[in-house]
Amino acid sequence: MWWVGALAGVALMSWLGLKGFAWSDYDTEASGAYRTLSSGDVGGFLTQVPAYGGSLVLRAPFAAVAALLGGGELAVYRAVSIPCLLAVALLGLVLTRRMGDRGHSTGARAIVLGLCVVNPVTLRALEYGHPEELLAAALCVGALLAAIDRRTILAAVLLGLAIATKSWAVLAIGPVLVALPARRLLALTIAGGVTLTVLAPILLSGSHMTNTLVTGATTTGQIFHPWHIFWFLGDPAATQIGPAGVPRGPGYRAPPEWLTPLTHPLIVALVVPLTLAWAWVHRTVPRLGGEQVLLLLALLLLLRCMLDPWNAVYYALPCLLALLAWEALCCSERPPVLALAASGLVWVTFEIAPDMLAPDGQCLAFLAWSLPLAAWLARESLAPARRVAPRPTRPVRLQRV
Repeated sequence: MWWVGALAGVALMSWLGLKGFAWSDYDTEASGAYRTLSSGDVGGFLTQVPAYGGSLVLRAPFAAVAALLGGGELAVYRAVSIPCLLAVALLGLVLTRRMGDRGHSTGARAIVLGLCVVNPVTLRALEYGHPEELLAAALCVGALLAAIDRRTILAAVLLGLAIATKSWAVLAIGPVLVALPARRLLALTIAGGVTLTVLAPILLSGSHMTNTLVTGATTTGQIFHPWHIFWFLGDPAATQIGPAGVPRGPGYRAPPEWLTPLTHPLIVALVVPLTLAWAWVHRTVPRLGGEQVLLLLALLLLLRCMLDPWNAVYYALPCLLALLAWEALCCSERPPVLALAASGLVWVTFEIAPDMLAPDGQCLAFLAWSLPLAAWLARESLAPARRVAPRPTRPVRLQRV
């Protein structure tokens, strides 16, 4: 039943979100590389991949098969997108199976599977031309689940594939390492080797991807969306340029020059202190099972959204999946209402609020729920002693026989 539901969800999202790719990021960033690959020019393909070229390499076999069968560009786009949907569907099946083993209700399991596969944020990721975001998110959460199960090699391989798919997956390195009970250096070595293996053809081809990746990791340029905590530091009098190079209307702000080289390195740097803080807190405090570390991953992924001026609707998807996995495995007394509410808030903030609010109002709407959620995640993950302290028990009165 669950496999049928997952595949039905994949079919539905494919039908809704893979109608075309015109004017999307896939059209401007990835379609040219896959078009070159379809013509048989592998070297040309490797030199044209964007900053997330590792995800294109991983999905290249699907594009090649579609081209060999006579499919056009739309068929290739669908062929490289459906595996990403299958990845989140597989994650949903893993979670529902574990929930079944622990006696969760059928309704709660159905909600978890639905949020994994037919989440409206997933639909926007497909329509924006970024199906690889689904793949990277599923690989990150899967790597952490494997680490919790003490499957070191599997966790390392999944982590390496995630980092090769999207560079933001480095945020999962800390949670995966602290979730492993031992052999952390081995896991880090394997993950690095897997990442380099995927990226090696691109690096050896002389692709511009390396420069693009370094630039994206060190500076945010002129992209300055309203959904982050730095918005009100921008200059409202300056002309703000949108992602397509077109000046935006009134109400938008331009980023201060000092901020553009700061935010992306700051996001990555936060992994170290937060991971060390989690490890310090949990060195003696019971963890309610290692699955509590999923909250640390959700916190890091939410901070990525809050600190990145590039923040877009699909950026929230990895955080939502990590939060969903935690609720599915650690909150047996209720369905995943937090992940469900967060998905709804993301949709309202990015899809409804822009039609009703000015950019300043959109920022306030985003901060109204993201700041409390980040504070709650930090409290629950870094100060869990209140939750795990044993309750006092009444003394048992013995009776004489």
